[in-house]
Amino acid sequence: MTERPDGHDTPDKSEDQGRVDPALLEALETALEGRDTAWLKRTFEGLHPADASDALEQLSSDDFGQVIGLLGDDFPADILVELRDEYRAAAVEMLPDEAVTAVLPDIESDDAAAILEDVEEDRRARILEDLAPLERATLEQALDFDEETAGRLMQREFVAAPEFWTVGHTIDHARNTGDALPEQFFDIYVVDPGFKVLGAVSLPLLLRTPREVKLASIMTEIEAQITTQMDQEEAAFLFQKYSLASAPVVDEAGRITGMITVDDMVDVIQEENTEDLLALSGVRSADGSDTVWDSVKARAPWLGINLFTAFFASGIISLFEPVLSAYVALAVLMPVVAALGGNAGSQALTVTVRAIAERELEGAAARRAIRRETLTGLANGLIFACGVGAVTFLWFGNVTLALTIGAAILATFIWGGFAGIMVPLALQRAGVDPAVASSVFLLTLTDTMAFLSFLGLATLVLL
Repeated sequence: MTERPDGHDTPDKSEDQGRVDPALLEALETALEGRDTAWLKRTFEGLHPADASDALEQLSSDDFGQVIGLLGDDFPADILVELRDEYRAAAVEMLPDEAVTAVLPDIESDDAAAILEDVEEDRRARILEDLAPLERATLEQALDFDEETAGRLMQREFVAAPEFWTVGHTIDHARNTGDALPEQFFDIYVVDPGFKVLGAVSLPLLLRTPREVKLASIMTEIEAQITTQMDQEEAAFLFQKYSLASAPVVDEAGRITGMITVDDMVDVIQEENTEDLLALSGVRSADGSDTVWDSVKARAPWLGINLFTAFFASGIISLFEPVLSAYVALAVLMPVVAALGGNAGSQALTVTVRAIAERELEGAAARRAIRRETLTGLANGLIFACGVGAVTFLWFGNVTLALTIGAAILATFIWGGFAGIMVPLALQRAGVDPAVASSVFLLTLTDTMAFLSFLGLATLVLL
């Protein structure tokens, strides 16, 4: 139990782990009203950093800023690291330079670089100037790499040993090094005199092997060659493919310069998947710190593009005014064809974008996928053509109209399945992110086919 500033107890989170306890949020608000800095400091020190960051992100912008202001220099570094990017940037902006400078030496170099990357250049220079020369040089080198590359993501702390060392020598060295070791590591990297990686020895294997055995005789080959300029998404794919716990990062000459651990890759995988999912709908993540204007700016451009495509579809419909005037039932049934075709295309699109992200559509696999999605559209089209045709006949009692809408649905489903895979593949070939641009093109293509096939066939057979 956690004692609240009003004298009551805050229930423990053990019964519902991973979620923010409402009682904790209530206690935080009470503490903020009373400006109880001592209680805030004591409570955050007792919470896991991830739980503390979750609680802070649930607060309003004003309350979040008040917590930062009250704690100031005492704001815990491990909580700062756990905050999501937007909240971390806001916290760093509110903290004084001295507080940020004091935090950086206490955390891993990759986390320190993440804190500094959103800081304005003038302020970043002041903060770096107050660091020790070695720490300053390490962070300046990290910030020189492009964002979302392995070089920016990696931590400079790692454990390496020459191939002629024995297991005992390596263990003794690690014990004597003490605080200089990374906070978390899984492998000892075996290097040659030029610091090129020859292999790796996992910590479990190291501890199971007799002291006199040389590292060269038990090291394993490095399964993934990650370079400093490699995109973080590509690095994450290698971690998934080879089930890695960590991997060395090498420079252009092949020398080891850092390492990436799986905890960083989990964040990258989640971030990339979230970006792709949101991009399919033309939106971005809405955090508690976002204003209405932030959301409008992020979504309005895509809505503008959709407005243009909607007028394009309306233009297609306007070409068939004579048949629409003669048969009002066509106007009633048009949305059915467009909606079913759009959904069929969206299903193929979602599957394809995921497969592209997982590197599953290469060479012959892509050709098989095109055939599969097209045939799936054909099969589903036959099923729904029969169903919709039957409903249309029962509704309007017109066999010709029922056959027309059935044929249009079949054509639209086949086209939707084909377009749903070809659009993202074509965009990938053109160097455009399929997750970002595919949905706009696909909806235009499926709507166009739906209206052209339905109204075109109706014009031929009904007029």
